[in-house]
Amino acid sequence: MKGLVRLRLARMGRKHQPVYNIVVTKNKTKRDGKPLEVIGTYNPVPGALTPVQKKEGFIPTKDVRLDFQRAKYWLGVGAQPSDAVANLFKRAGILYPEWPGPNRSPIIPHREEVPLDDKKFA
Repeated sequence: MKGLVRLRLARMGRKHQPVYNIVVTKNKTKRDGKPLEVIGTYNPVPGALTPVQKKEGFIPTKDVRLDFQRAKYWLGVGAQPSDAVANLFKRAGILYPEWPGPNRSPIIPHREEVPLDDKKFA
């Protein structure tokens, strides 16, 4: 976890009915501590469908409301999203699907040991 500022979820709502605020907060702040800014909400419980909607084949959806401009701003100044927020941003199109990208840490291939010839160094 690099960076001093994080984009993460802060839980709201009641027992078994969670609603999350997407917040910008300092790295060391508590999960539900005072945020620097609230940039959106996320309701992971899909709304109930009416019988007519069920017959027509509607799919229940989760509700995400997000201020795209502020999210892009905070990402631009170096705020690091948590894994859950990164997944939401990928679905929204703010982050590209391969995020955090291939340059996160280089993969160094295993090298085979080659025996040395003593004749070359004699």
